[in-house]
Order: sequence, then structure tokens, then C-alpha cells
Amino acid sequence: MSFPGLPEPAPGEALLVCTCYEDDRALWGGLLNETGGHREGGVLALGGGGVRLRLVEDRGWDHLHGGNVPALVPSGGLVPPVVVLADVPVVYGGDGPLLVDLAAIPGRGVRAPSARLGEILAALLGGTLAFDDLVRDVDKYGMYQGDGGRPAFPAPTAPPRRSFPALPSTAAALLVRTSFDDEDGWRALLDELGGADEDGWVGADLDPDEIDVENYPFEALVVDDRVFEDLLPAQVPALIPPEEHTTLVALADARTFAEPGRPLTVVDLYDTPGQTAVLPCSMVGSMACNLEIGNMDFHEFVAEDGMDPWWEG
Repeated sequence: MSFPGLPEPAPGEALLVCTCYEDDRALWGGLLNETGGHREGGVLALGGGGVRLRLVEDRGWDHLHGGNVPALVPSGGLVPPVVVLADVPVVYGGDGPLLVDLAAIPGRGVRAPSARLGEILAALLGGTLAFDDLVRDVDKYGMYQGDGGRPAFPAPTAPPRRSFPALPSTAAALLVRTSFDDEDGWRALLDELGGADEDGWVGADLDPDEIDVENYPFEALVVDDRVFEDLLPAQVPALIPPEEHTTLVALADARTFAEPGRPLTVVDLYDTPGQTAVLPCSMVGSMACNLEIGNMDFHEFVAEDGMDPWWEG
């Protein structure tokens, strides 16, 4: 799947892109009313800071995800620090719009309450609020200053050390090694996941009769390449090629080789790109299976600070 490039916003504007369509009709849900703004042609003027959102509609952006956005921004022109998406969770879930970072770590996202969109964008565009501030103050649903409880393992906001190449394109999941200090630990992890086959997959050749449905095997393409050393979760969404609907990316990072249960850091690619869930490697297969069939949402696997995680319940 390829997407058309995004238009360049006028000075003082940000883009509000519709990514959900039905019969070529843009679906905004209740967002345009919930912001408290008013339409001026193709612009939504928001109070509380004078922010103007250019409404961007084209069926070509149907199912555009936050991680895909940085590659669609025109180069050499005015690059806004943020693009706002009205996506499926907005239209059908009543969630707040997705704010996509284009400045600090392009492709990561945070949801904002619709009624506060003008206030939050004014602070971002005016420089009194950084995207890192948003990320540090999200709840388990990825909502800025939401009331869903704080994640027990917040996504790191450290500046990225460098850029990375694209990850492999797959409709399944990826297991990406980002820490290379413990070779024995890495081999033990692969063994615990069933061992990697000659094509670089774990969990792909298991006998269905031997599968433990309580600990569903994790089927993933293994990426064992030092070029991805120190890859941050927030950088992952922008590295996913748009051709396939990758289920999730699990990072084998320093925590994996230092803590019991060999926990993996799983990265959300869709609802709140860059949000993380940390859980034992034996549980990631169940997570991938439930996400793939739409039985559960990413936030249901995010451990909440001060509460026992679901897998210990």
C-alpha cells in the first residue's frame, strides 16, 4: 500500500487528516464538533490559542497510520511539528485525535482529548509544550493527561542516537534484537520461543496439537542485525513499511536479558504509535494472536502502575 504525499500547510496552520472513509466519504465522527472550533471553508479554527487546522480529505489516506506520516511530508518546505489524524479510533471508538510527532521522534503518537485540542496544539506550536511532555503524561490508553491510570513501563523519551533503516515488511510480527551484550541470553530467548528456523522465524513450524492455548506461541520474523542496536520504541512506527499490516514489533532490549521471564518491549503501531507494553516473552504470543483477530486492544496489555499485571492475576 502506498499513500499520496501530504499537502504543505500554510503558515500558522497544522494538518488534520481524515484516515477513515466509507464509499469515498470522509468520516470525522464527532470530532469537528467536539473540538469547539468553527469551520471556515476547508479550515477548522480552534479557540484557545488561535490554532487553525487545515482539513485534509482524500480516499488515498484511508487507513493511514501515524508511523507512515513522516514519509509523506513534503521536503524542503514548511514542516509542521505535528500532524493530527482523525482515524478509526476517533470515528468508531470516540477516542481523541492522534497527534503525530514530526520534530523530535517522527512517527510516534499521543492522543489528545478532543475538547482540549486547541489548547494543546497552541502550546505545541508555540513551544511552551514539547512532544516529550505529552508522552511522559499519557495514561495506559495513550491519552494525554487521561484518567486511565499511568503505565508501569512508560515509553522512554531519550533523544534518539541515530536514524535506522526500514524494518522488514511482513503481515505477521517482528522480533527485533536491540541489545547485543549477552549472546547466550539471546540464544536462550530464541530457544524459549521454539527456536528460529532456516528462514529466520520463531514459532512458525510448531505442531498445532502441541500448542498450549494458555501460552500461545509467538510467531515472528527475527531481526538480528546490529544496525538496530539501541533502537528506541518510539522510532519503530516510522520504520514499518506500509505495504503490510504488521501485527506488532517486539524488542529484545537490555531489560530482556536482565530480568526474570525475559520480558520483551512490545510497540504499538496503530492506536498510539510508539506506546509500549512490557511483558514476559511467554505472553507475547497470546498478545499477538489477540491483536491480530481484534479480540483485544493494545492498551489491555499495558501494565498499570501500582497494580498487578494481567498475567499475574
